[in-house]
Amino acid sequence: MSEPLLAHNVYFALTDNSQAAQARLITDCKKYLSKHAGIVFFAVGSLAKDLCRPVNDRDFDVGLHIAFQTQANHDAYQVHPLHEQFVADNKSNWKKVRVFDSAVEQEIGRALAAGEFGENLTTEGIDPNKALVGERWQIGTTVLEVSESRIPCWRLGVRMNDKMFPRRFTEALRPGTYLRIVVEGDVGAGDEIRVVERPDHDLTIRDVFRIYTSDRDEADRLLAVPRMSESWKRWAHDLLQKTKDRPSEAAGPGCC
Repeated sequence: MSEPLLAHNVYFALTDNSQAAQARLITDCKKYLSKHAGIVFFAVGSLAKDLCRPVNDRDFDVGLHIAFQTQANHDAYQVHPLHEQFVADNKSNWKKVRVFDSAVEQEIGRALAAGEFGENLTTEGIDPNKALVGERWQIGTTVLEVSESRIPCWRLGVRMNDKMFPRRFTEALRPGTYLRIVVEGDVGAGDEIRVVERPDHDLTIRDVFRIYTSDRDEADRLLAVPRMSESWKRWAHDLLQKTKDRPSEAAGPGCC
């Protein structure tokens, strides 16, 4: 088994907890702390104001969340000059700092590189699995349309060097989406993804994947979506033509 990741969570309560002071701390976290060797996850932000359940600990203003590949990476980060500069520049406004470190298992056992699943776009801040079929995104100068779910096959197992990975991928219900080009243009790293159109239905990419892999009694939902691809509509139509007491022999719309 691979060495667990080290999850490093820091909660800052500030003497001056104005929005400007929080923004300065967040900016410095990104400037000094985000680029260290061995970081596989980095996030920082202010207290979520609307989460007020009895179990929520709200005694902080800014939360910092870092996952390191190894504890050695974490230890090197702690004594790095950039980390020490961060502390020197900001500690005068810290009323209280709490640190929670934990060893966490990573399901795949290693960090994932951008594009490792074969994707052309690696996104942040938007969940393509919750996108509606036919939803349109503007990225850079191009406009893309959410068209259909990705379906994993044996090629994904080969790519990940794990023949069971397609099954685990399926069980996670996070297939990702194919995107249809509506307006050609240029896309660059860091471009904002703007949802510019959402159709009037509730069928998400996750729903399409779930219906195909397990809940085939809902196949008729695919036929009601105008921008559903013809291959998916054909699959749903053929499936519905089969008698209910026989397993479907309808060919899937494609994989990977």
